[in-house]
Amino acid sequence: MSDLPVGKTSAAEYAALNLYHRISYLRSDTWIRLSRLIGRLSEKQAVGSDTASTLADTRTAMATLENIEDYTAFPSKEDFRLLWRLLEDQEYNLLARAVNRIARALSSDVYRNRQIQLSRGQIDGEEKEIEQEVLELHLDSTMTQTRPYFELLVVDDLSAKEEAVIRSSFRSVQRSEDEFVYDVIVVPSFQDAVTAVLINPNIQACILRSGFRYKSKRELGLFQRYLEGMNPTDMENVTSTDLSVILGRVLAELRPELDLYLITNMAVETYAAQDNESFRRIFYRETDYVERHLNIIRGINRRFETPFFSALKRYSRQPMGVFHAMPISRAKSLMCSHWIRDMLEFYGLNIFMAETSATSGGLDSLLQPTGPLKKAQEMAARAFGARNTYFVTNGTSTANKIVVQALVNPGDIVLVDRDCHKSHHYGMVLAGAEVAYLDAYPLHQYSMYGGVPLKEIKRLLLQYKADGRLHKVKMLLLTNCTFDGIVYDVERVMEECLAIKPDLVFLWDEAWFAFAAFNPVYRTRTAMYCARKLRRKFRGEEYRNHYAAYLEQTRALDPDDIDAWLGVRMMPDPDQARVRTYATHSTHKTLTALRQGSMIHIYDQDFRQKVEAPFHEAYMTHTSTSPNYQILASLDLGRRQVELEGYELVNKQVETALVLREQIKNQPLLSKYFDILGTEALIPEEHRPSGIKSFYDPEAGWCRMEDAWIYERDEFVVDPTRVTMFLGKTGVDGDTFKNEYLMNKYGIQINKTSRNSVLFMTNIGTSRSSIAYLIEGLLGIARELEWQREENSAAENKILQRRIKSLTHDLPPLPDFSRFHPAFHRSVSGSTPEGDIRTAYFMGQNDSLCEHLRIDNGEMQRQMKEGRVMVSTTFVIPYPPGFPILVPGQVISDEILTFMLALDVKEIHGYRPVLGLSVFSENALREVKNAESVSEITEIVEEEQHKKDKNLKQKHKSKSSTADAAKQPDD
Repeated sequence: MSDLPVGKTSAAEYAALNLYHRISYLRSDTWIRLSRLIGRLSEKQAVGSDTASTLADTRTAMATLENIEDYTAFPSKEDFRLLWRLLEDQEYNLLARAVNRIARALSSDVYRNRQIQLSRGQIDGEEKEIEQEVLELHLDSTMTQTRPYFELLVVDDLSAKEEAVIRSSFRSVQRSEDEFVYDVIVVPSFQDAVTAVLINPNIQACILRSGFRYKSKRELGLFQRYLEGMNPTDMENVTSTDLSVILGRVLAELRPELDLYLITNMAVETYAAQDNESFRRIFYRETDYVERHLNIIRGINRRFETPFFSALKRYSRQPMGVFHAMPISRAKSLMCSHWIRDMLEFYGLNIFMAETSATSGGLDSLLQPTGPLKKAQEMAARAFGARNTYFVTNGTSTANKIVVQALVNPGDIVLVDRDCHKSHHYGMVLAGAEVAYLDAYPLHQYSMYGGVPLKEIKRLLLQYKADGRLHKVKMLLLTNCTFDGIVYDVERVMEECLAIKPDLVFLWDEAWFAFAAFNPVYRTRTAMYCARKLRRKFRGEEYRNHYAAYLEQTRALDPDDIDAWLGVRMMPDPDQARVRTYATHSTHKTLTALRQGSMIHIYDQDFRQKVEAPFHEAYMTHTSTSPNYQILASLDLGRRQVELEGYELVNKQVETALVLREQIKNQPLLSKYFDILGTEALIPEEHRPSGIKSFYDPEAGWCRMEDAWIYERDEFVVDPTRVTMFLGKTGVDGDTFKNEYLMNKYGIQINKTSRNSVLFMTNIGTSRSSIAYLIEGLLGIARELEWQREENSAAENKILQRRIKSLTHDLPPLPDFSRFHPAFHRSVSGSTPEGDIRTAYFMGQNDSLCEHLRIDNGEMQRQMKEGRVMVSTTFVIPYPPGFPILVPGQVISDEILTFMLALDVKEIHGYRPVLGLSVFSENALREVKNAESVSEITEIVEEEQHKKDKNLKQKHKSKSSTADAAKQPDD
């Protein structure tokens, strides 16, 4: 490394260098900038101009890049030494060619497929070589599949000559028949190793050799935070092998997908016998390079393998006679058609060759897998940190119902976030649960909800304990993360709830959070990670000591004083607590999978003993006997992708979101009309003990995410990849902005809107070009709004101001859950909210028990003022916001009607304005307590109605007879 100073980078570059979220942007942009700077140096040198200023900028750019490239295999350290020599020798033309060669190799990925040699002789006179290599690579790729490339990190304090020996030795043992190709990076210290795996996503395997030191010679800034709790002095005093073991644990925590190998000259057998889960294998120092190479290739292949996809490919290539279902199998019904051959032309042959209903011939049954599907699900469990994983081919709506039906019995109490996905509410109906709805904190000004505060969850659990009904509580169901990006402190929620009820089951709906498992910051707030962490934590001696101190500190607290316990960080008894955690992932939403491809992940200590059999039955109930094999294969491939490049892709996903936020915030015209809602807007202060209002600082960049997510442990955090843009200042509502502006004018697709906001989501497929196009589109819309205001008449501007006021101030308050009607309320003491929505739901299917009352003409409001209690027969779900404002059996409040009347959305499920709201008749509510079933209620009500009708007929007949008698003349 050069001795040139590296502290002259700009504040923004320094922040980016020290925050790996932006490292790929910084790297590519700085190579382009360096190329332009050197071009200017050449021009100035040619005409004899002063080069001092440009030379200083060039040195700064090269120093910035060197701080990154020391942790990558290409360009190598030798390559960078050559660049510095060319700069010092003022050979600017050669330097420009070398830099261009490197930049093009990086941007075209040529370096992944062939070794790029840099020397004065090779650079001189070969300007077109990279272009030729790119062309050859393109031609090669059309004929053969190029081998995947990765990088091997070796941690050892070596001289430049020794590093060169290691790199050449690993290159020499690689063979053309190997499935993969790799290059080698060597770093000298513990801290450099941590930095390397954070900066460089190409690293897939690490060899830790005895002899490296702890401290880096660099100032590593933010990366130091991942080493907190490690005293440098203590680290310097441990044995070299022990330091390797500690480093292995740190790397496994940061990037658990990596294959780690330990090479030691100590008693290798002793270390092998220890509980070192981090390492795939431990070698004695004399082990040869061939053996290491074979283990490295085998380790990568372990993640690259796709059991079901590979089996399906093999099956599709076999000659086969089909005398079963599916005429479309092997495209037979398409090939013989005169009218639908365009289907074959559009989709291609392979998808139909793989379309089959067979479960033999090398394939497997989803309902009872024993072969490649079983192995594919086991590999998915490994990737996501679960004990068990199940594939689901009809979406997370079905996955949610499977979990609920497997775990919940009729009469069990389930605590449910009211604004969760509707599939959970319907799952409660199917299971016959007594539902206790929890209210998330409202964000009235944006017409959306946040998360459910832990204090409210604890309060309700403690109330059940006081009522003697805690044994009836089975499950807590929460959404992590919400549609709007609100993420819980999952570990703390589970830990404190287990302190109250040690066997509580947790179902975390992570439909939009599957990607989070592959980033070291996000992962800390995922269900599977926290379940694994808690299980290990409860088994440790350190936790037992903390628990003993906790018991001593809380000894004086009154067990029945709920308010007192709400202020205590509660700790579960390690001998009683059972970690029982389930997560459902819409894999297709945030990772690579075909539509409806989802997974159920399980980390339940009691799964085999108590749940496996009912889970299998629930799975059989909801899973098709004809699952789509293409969906299953895509889930298998999606797992392979995230195990090998998930870290890189998720980092890019975060980077694109941060750039979008930054551009909208800093561009004057965009910020005039649009506001990006950040932490301060979406999370009330009482849930942010860190005090952090924004992850962004104009000087230091995006540098505070880790503070809120990990170090300060805010109760809720915002996922920055979910970008909520406030539209109030435009005077355009969210639905109109989505359809009329974004989609119709620019072809930009989004999903979620609220009355005054839209949500942009980046994903692992979002590119920098996509972000640029979105920004261009928003600028076009902003310019159009600007022109409209300039051209509006005074009257039109008044109308616009009224619209702006309606979107920024005249917003209806979001209604809380009111209560269940006494006919459906199942609380013993009356102090808990649980209700029987199953009975109410099925009663609501019987027209004789229901009636419709309109709210737009005031009929329902009039009867409510007269004292009638209105009870909903069904789910009423406006889109947006997309959560039920009414559920079966719920009392309709004035606040709910006010909210409904103020809504200007086009879609409200469960409500037809022409008919009105469906409510239970007064007779139905009166009889529900006295009956044992819905059918008995129906019989009683129908019998009463029949009697009423009969009486009315008799009265009418009597009146008619009296009238006829009055018409007869007197004798």
